[in-house]
Amino acid sequence: MTAIIGVPLDNRIEEAVKFQQILTECGCNIRTRIGLHNIGEYKCLNNGIILLEVVNNINEIYDTLAKHWKIQIMRF
Repeated sequence: MTAIIGVPLDNRIEEAVKFQQILTECGCNIRTRIGLHNIGEYKCLNNGIILLEVVNNINEIYDTLAKHWKIQIMRF
């Protein structure tokens, strides 16, 4: 089974370290990571969304991320 998990980050600067730590711990189960954020006229804005393609331990990764962020999941 595969799932796409969307993780909105409202404060990318403050949340990046914790988020990266979790991704490192789960790295063998994440096939793809895509980060999207808004770019203002003169600077990168501090919010964005990370899309993860998860191939194993989906429930475990979902539960870990859901402790910190309001996430969405699509399984297929």
